[in-house]
Amino acid sequence: MKPSPKKNYKASDKPSEAKTPHNKQRKAPPKSNGEVNYKNQVKQMFSNWFKNHNRVGYVMSKQDIVRNIITQLNSKQENSLEIAIRELNKDGYVEVQEDGLTLVLTQKGVNDFKKMSF
Repeated sequence: MKPSPKKNYKASDKPSEAKTPHNKQRKAPPKSNGEVNYKNQVKQMFSNWFKNHNRVGYVMSKQDIVRNIITQLNSKQENSLEIAIRELNKDGYVEVQEDGLTLVLTQKGVNDFKKMSF
C-alpha cells in the first residue's frame, strides 16, 4: 500500500483558527427583563391601592403596606419592593416618611395614578 500523498497547503488554503467557533470566548446569556417586570408589578400594586384612596396627603401606613402589598408578593417581587418604593418617591408620586415605610400621596400621584399603568 502506498502512503497517501502529503498535502501542501498554501498560506491562504490553511484552515484558519479564526474560523473555528471553539476558540472564541463564550458570552453570558442576555439579561432578561424579569427584574423590571417584577418592579413594575409592585408599582402597579401601589398604584391600584392609591387609585382607591385618591386624595392628596392620603397616608399608606406600614400596616396597609403589609396587608395590601407584602402579603401578595412572591419571592421575586419582594426583591423589587424597595426599588419600586424608591422610584415612586423619586418620580414624585409619593413621599416617604422618616420610618421608610409610610407613604404619603402627592398631587402628582393623584393626577397620574388615575391614568397610569406600568
